[in-house]
Amino acid sequence: MTDAKIPYSLNSKAVAEATRFWLQKRGVTILEIAELVMLLQKKYYPNLTMEECVHNVEMVLSKREVQNAVLTGIQLDVLAEEGKLFAPLQDMIENDEGLYGVDEILAFSIVNVYGSIGFTNYGYVDKLKPGVLERLNDKTIGQIHTYLDDIVGAVAAAASSRIAHRKQAEREQELGLPHAPEDVEEAARRSVPENEEPE
Repeated sequence: MTDAKIPYSLNSKAVAEATRFWLQKRGVTILEIAELVMLLQKKYYPNLTMEECVHNVEMVLSKREVQNAVLTGIQLDVLAEEGKLFAPLQDMIENDEGLYGVDEILAFSIVNVYGSIGFTNYGYVDKLKPGVLERLNDKTIGQIHTYLDDIVGAVAAAASSRIAHRKQAEREQELGLPHAPEDVEEAARRSVPENEEPE
């Protein structure tokens, strides 16, 4: 009998926990990201609460593709701080080179999770750099956040998009209009009879 190689599989809980750990280790809190969400959405939803903003940030961070982007970006920042990247990439990330846009491309993978409306929100916070983003862009503190500042802005933008989708759904439900949930998981649950489990 031959030994069959077990396919690689990383535990999802381990990835989620690592994401939270590294955000905290790099000095970013969920509340700080939620404050960006509030800034982006308060004008449109005056009754929006900080609890809602925190919840939506947490839901964005629960997505595996978001976790992958967070962990990848933070790792590159840390390696750049330690001087462990090959030239010229080391210099580009260390100095947040203007023509180096891979950090934004990684951020776009997060923004896209809740649709293209997040791009406007992302562009706004990326240009304004309010709150936590101002600190992450401070080059005098000795840390490199070339990726992390874009990641944090992207998470806030995605959470803002999630809120916008849900507020639209609430309006439709209040008006008695037909509504289809935009979350795949929610849609799958609703499309399966109660005595069956979705695949």
